Amino acid sequence: MNEVNGLENKLIVFRLEGEEYAISVQRVGSIERILPITRVPSTPSFVKGVVNLRGVVTPVIDLKERFHEKQTTFTEQTRIIIVHIDDITVGLIVDEANDVLDIQQDQIEPAPEAVGSAVVEYISGVIKLEKRLFILLDLEKVLNKADMTELRTLEG
Repeated sequence: MNEVNGLENKLIVFRLEGEEYAISVQRVGSIERILPITRVPSTPSFVKGVVNLRGVVTPVIDLKERFHEKQTTFTEQTRIIIVHIDDITVGLIVDEANDVLDIQQDQIEPAPEAVGSAVVEYISGVIKLEKRLFILLDLEKVLNKADMTELRTLEG
């Protein structure tokens, strides 16, 4: 499923390993500074645990570890993007998130078939604006069915 629908779209832009990614603002509940994360035993390493977000237990995953098999080193710019996928809420740890883009549907190009990145299976398209390239993520592919089932058990 394409993450972006309609003629004009708003996207949240975030960075991982120097690359710029985008997701539909419609999926985003909030962008938070790093919160205390409680580790949950017997979960994949990229599932960092859960956070208490205004009284709601929310599972958190490290996107850098999911994509690049490197743990995120927390800095002042590190953020947790709270997203809604299907019927669950999950936090995505990213290096930084500080941009909102307005784009037209015709600015989204199909995902390239050959990309020198481990992320290629999660891409729903790319957006070229001026000298910048944004990778549009398909969150359903980022969190496959097995991940979703596991994350549902962590939700409070």
